[in-house]
Amino acid sequence: MCGIVGYIGEKQAYPILIKGLKRLEYRGYDSAGVALINAHCSTYKCRGKVSDLEAEVEGKNIEGTIGLGHTRWATHGEPNDINAHPHTSMHGKFIIIHNGIIENYNRLKSKLINRGYEFKSETDTEVLANLIEYIYLKGKVNAVTAVELALSKIVGAYGLVIACVDEKDHLIAVRKGSPLVIGVGSGEYFLASDATPIVEHTKSVIYLQDNDMAVIGLNGMNLKNLNSKQSGEKKPIIHKLELDVDEIEKSGYDHYMLKEIHEQPRSISDTFRGRINPATHELKLGGLHYNMDALTNAKRIIIIACGTSYHAGLVGEYLIEEFARIPTEVEYASEFRYRDPIIYKDDVVIAISQSGETADTLAAIELAKEKGATVLGVCNVVGSSIPRSTDGGVYTHAGPEIGVASTKAFTAQVTVLTMIAMQIGQKSGSLTKQEYSDLIEELALIPDKISAILKKSDEIKAISELYQHATNALYLGRGYLYPVAMEGALKLKEISYIHAEGYPAAEMKHGPIALIDENMPVIVVATKDKSYDKIVSNIQEVKARKGIIIAIVTEGDDTISKMADHVIEVPESDFALAPLLSVIPLQLISYFIAVLRGCNVDQPRNLAKSVTVE
Repeated sequence: MCGIVGYIGEKQAYPILIKGLKRLEYRGYDSAGVALINAHCSTYKCRGKVSDLEAEVEGKNIEGTIGLGHTRWATHGEPNDINAHPHTSMHGKFIIIHNGIIENYNRLKSKLINRGYEFKSETDTEVLANLIEYIYLKGKVNAVTAVELALSKIVGAYGLVIACVDEKDHLIAVRKGSPLVIGVGSGEYFLASDATPIVEHTKSVIYLQDNDMAVIGLNGMNLKNLNSKQSGEKKPIIHKLELDVDEIEKSGYDHYMLKEIHEQPRSISDTFRGRINPATHELKLGGLHYNMDALTNAKRIIIIACGTSYHAGLVGEYLIEEFARIPTEVEYASEFRYRDPIIYKDDVVIAISQSGETADTLAAIELAKEKGATVLGVCNVVGSSIPRSTDGGVYTHAGPEIGVASTKAFTAQVTVLTMIAMQIGQKSGSLTKQEYSDLIEELALIPDKISAILKKSDEIKAISELYQHATNALYLGRGYLYPVAMEGALKLKEISYIHAEGYPAAEMKHGPIALIDENMPVIVVATKDKSYDKIVSNIQEVKARKGIIIAIVTEGDDTISKMADHVIEVPESDFALAPLLSVIPLQLISYFIAVLRGCNVDQPRNLAKSVTVE
């Protein structure tokens, strides 16, 4: 969840570290720090954002061509100056930054205290720094050996960059469960939690795999796997980044979230480009080529995900059952992994994650693989852990998503799940040829329809202004639109801090109706589908209790428009594709309300983009 950046080369490290930390701040922004390896190994850190660190460092010695930096999302210990990374061992021999959790830190800490070690922070990371130092001094070994021996005693997950003040010519990077990328330049190396800080310096990267250790010096890099039975070096595989700097800039928008909302026509097009052909009515998902028999013959499909990806999975459940007629379940990965689920060998498990690094989802994947199920991934980040851990899958091609509240990732995931459901249905015969062709044509039209909705931003902003001071909100939907209601409520909670709940509209009278009064905005996702008449009745129930209705309806709707206080129209589409359209106004409502309330839209409190710890 934290952001790691490192540099070793001939350039001054500090500017590279600071810019890299700003790129990674979406991963955590409770505190930040840098260590610069020079004659005196300067370390600076403080509570707050990277901009606070810049102010803290101003006027101080920032010389050094080797350095490491960190931006934190707090796990062990509250956000403050002392708990900020980097952490230095008690005798000053090791400087360390860490993303992850060390589960047995308390036991190790007690042993180190008994051996005379004192601790300044509340973090698990300082325990590791002192453990490495203890082994280094006691065993009289080199830094690399000390790190190896220390990690053999660690239980948990980590992405680590470590410097030894006695061996200032190299950095040590290790990965287990938390991502690390190494950028390879000309006589220089860059380290980061993901590729965003690296792309402007080099397009050549190495994705560390679990238990990989890289010793990186000015003269080159040695790579090995600590769990490998084969001794000696491991040959690194260099990948070419397909990421441009302008993709991770705001490009004139006030916030990344607004930019990413407006990028959805393109991100959806990129997700189905080369996969659907409206002219020939063909659909092909190359990443599932070897898994289509497993999907078509599956007795059950289980979708596992967290957060927004879970809501996309719920839409996927409706799609797969509708198009493919295969029983489908959607599970929170964080619950699935702990409840000893029943998994059969002819089950197919689909794991959804924007980052491809979600810790709970990765653990659930391993559980499903142990049970013999076919496991597929739906991810956005090429080279991330989930695509490497699964039997196959489909990338979303949404592009980098910097805003913590996910927007274009959701619609890209729903687009992929739609195509998966369509392809299974076509292969199994559950969809007729005409239904299949019509859906391909309809899907191809979605980007232009979203562009039309985005042109109504001023209208949606005017509605949002009326409810910026609301303390609660209720979101209602039926069928395919129930998960959209849940996603709309999550967006409002995440970035505006207004309590909101998403409910199936028919369930409203089983509890939530008690909350409705003249101050309660009720957002109803009510585009035309087979349950339209039912949701009209639900709206009447709200109006009878003086509730305020904001309705998302199909263009030309002349029934709900007469009942609702506010109406936002979206273009007509096949009802199964309505989630891709109806979620757009909900994203904009959340964005505008959060801005009007003065909230930090891109970096909401207590949240981070990628949840790489349990």
